[in-house]
Formats: sequence, C-alpha cells, structure tokens
Amino acid sequence: MVITSQNLQGMKSGFNALFNKAYTETTPQYEKVAMVVPSSGADETYGWLGQLPALREWIGEREIHNLTATGYTIKNKDYELTISVGRNDIADDKIGIYSPLFQEMGVSAKMHPDELIFSLFAAGFANICYDGTAFFSSRHPMTESGNDFQSNMGTQKLSPQSYEAARSQMMTIKGESGKSLKIIPDLLVVSPQKEATARQILFADLIAGNTNVNKNTSDLLVVPELADTPEYWFLLSTKRAIKPFIFQMREKPRFVSKTQDNDDNVFFQNAFLYGCNARYNAGYGLWQLAYGSTGNDSANTLTESDTQTAEQKRGDE
Repeated sequence: MVITSQNLQGMKSGFNALFNKAYTETTPQYEKVAMVVPSSGADETYGWLGQLPALREWIGEREIHNLTATGYTIKNKDYELTISVGRNDIADDKIGIYSPLFQEMGVSAKMHPDELIFSLFAAGFANICYDGTAFFSSRHPMTESGNDFQSNMGTQKLSPQSYEAARSQMMTIKGESGKSLKIIPDLLVVSPQKEATARQILFADLIAGNTNVNKNTSDLLVVPELADTPEYWFLLSTKRAIKPFIFQMREKPRFVSKTQDNDDNVFFQNAFLYGCNARYNAGYGLWQLAYGSTGNDSANTLTESDTQTAEQKRGDE
C-alpha cells in the first residue's frame, strides 16, 4: 500500500470509529455507587459535604445552613493510553491486526473510572474524607464539638448476622441536628471470592433451616477490583441524589493521533501513534451512605455446612 495523507486520514477515522463503538457499548459499574459531577477547573471543592439539612417548623427567622463548612477538594488528573502502529505494517496492508487493540482501547477508557472508584473502597479505612477522619471509621464526629461519634465500619466477616448489624447501624445514623437521616441501605458490594456467601444472604429462601429474613433487602454488586482484599465487604445506600462516592469529570476520553511525516515518532521510530486522553478523578462523598467491614473477626460467619443445609432444603421443596 502506498501511504498517503488520504490513507492516513481514513485509517484514523477507522480506528476512531472502532474506539468510539467499543466505548459506547461498554457498561461500567461505577455509576451505581458514585455520582458523576462535572468539573470546570483544575480541581473542585465540595463545601456542601456533610450538610443534609432537614425541614423544621418555621419559628422566628429562617435557620441558614452554612454550605462551606468543609473543604474537601478533588484534584483532576490526566490519563492516557497510546498504541504504536508500525509504518511498515501499514505499507504491507496489515492494518486489520490492530483493530482489536483499538476496540480494547475503547473498553479500557470506559472502564477506567471503575478502577478509580473501586480502589477507594479498600483504601477507605485509611483515606480521609470531608470530616477529617477515615471514610470508614468508628469515630466520625456527630457534632462540631467532637464529643459524640458515629460509626460506619466493622470488622466482622460477611454473614447474615453481620449484614443485619450493618443495616441497623446505617439506618440509625443521625445528622448534626440529631434527627434520623432516613438512610436505607440497598446495595451489598463484595469481592468475587465472597459472591456465593453474598448470594446466600440476599437471595436464599432458607439459611440453616430458618426463613431468610434478609432475602431481597439489597441488590448485589460483585467487584473484580476487590479481589486483592477478599474479606472486605461493603453496604451502601445508592438511591439518593447524593451517593457515597464522587466521580469528577473534567474531560471525557478522546481519540488523538500523531501521523505526520515530521512528527518525531515517524522520523525516529518509523511508527504512527494513536491514543486517547482523559482528565478526571474520583473521591469520597458522604460516609453516612456507606458501611465497610474488614472481615477480620470470624464471629457469626456463614459456615459451609449452613450453606449446604440451606441448599439441600431448597432442593427438597
């Protein structure tokens, strides 16, 4: 093939089409747990985090809530992925061998926010959120005085009992006014290694011969990114306008190329470069909407014999 500017433009359009098609057809999971917030600068400060004001009886003057009491800031970062296509491969009409790579580039670009968001889960036992404590902590200050604390973390392994305790703990969390925040957990997030246990808790009719009172109380999300911390599990409230995590979008992934004869990569490496650029970041939202357990305590675990007994009883019905 004779390489011309028209050929190169056609190749770019073709690779771009493959990238865009794969990007559009790929469905990530992060939007189930994170609110997508548009960004217009190098960073964004979320002064309203922690403010969930409730209606009150209007007596006297209005009570004005300060929405700049916190200063939690998320800085945008640049991300890229680049593929080199040899000039000789183009001249030898071997363009087709690169098509799957550009499709995978589109998939990778769409799925990358999952990597950012779900890395925050395991790190949440150490990473600080808006109130100055770890996102998952037993010492979230309930008031500005810091004398009262609330917890959104545990240490028990995933079991029917620990799941029930987590639900109860989330639903009793109060706001600064001392009133219930009316939080209803609806999503259990686990590692691939804990999928069977989670399905038993949420969907089995019987557990250890008893009626499963937890059946259908939450949806299930199995996250491959949690495979390195298999005992960790999380319970979230995701149906409100505010979600437990934030994905901050500054610039969506876009397809770019360097294919001019005077480009250094063409001159020195005899190769054309194609890639995608993006700019965004992820961070923590409201801790009140999430519960996390490290699974270090073996108390109240769902044993293998319990699972087998329940499965056998379901089979007998």
